[in-house]
Amino acid sequence: MLLSIHPENPDTRGIAQVVNCLRDGGIVVYPTDTVYGIGCDITNQQAMERILRFKDVNIRKTNLSIICSSISQASEYVKPIPNEVFKVMKRNLPGAFTFILPAGGNIPKLFRASKKTVGIRVPDNNIVRAIAEQLGNPILSTSVKIEDEDVPWDEYQTDPTLIHENLSNIADIVIDGGIGGVEGSTVVDCSNGDYEIIRQGKSELV
Repeated sequence: MLLSIHPENPDTRGIAQVVNCLRDGGIVVYPTDTVYGIGCDITNQQAMERILRFKDVNIRKTNLSIICSSISQASEYVKPIPNEVFKVMKRNLPGAFTFILPAGGNIPKLFRASKKTVGIRVPDNNIVRAIAEQLGNPILSTSVKIEDEDVPWDEYQTDPTLIHENLSNIADIVIDGGIGGVEGSTVVDCSNGDYEIIRQGKSELV
């Protein structure tokens, strides 16, 4: 279904509907501060496996991220964050960044079996942060991009109506939170206790 939620003032009923879907093992498409993402509750292994099949990837060979409501929520899923890295995250989040950090013990087994790090996102988007907050844990997240010659990539990733038309076979809910962006997040590797930009995206690190 296509569900409209106001990007600035998300209504509690709509957010609750999405959260219930995720808790039931559903797949949801949502806006972020970059491109539209598709994801599921990270505590639901079957839903995570559906995402991997949809993207046709092996978790050992792909980089997935988790969307958190705050740095505080993110800290529950990574090893203790060094002070300097924490200061950088605090200055830049919420924002269009993915911080790569050593994975902590709360990361699901499907992650821990193959990954020692995890990408952390706290987007500057009220809708998806509200979802992660009410859900009580992060959302496994990846972009909606699919290779399809019949669908222009710039339109496909930005228009929620078009996304819904093309992903209704996999997504239980597509949130219409307005037209999305086309540029990805800036990726910052913090896995060694320091920080290094490994992909410059939408935002500049401050």
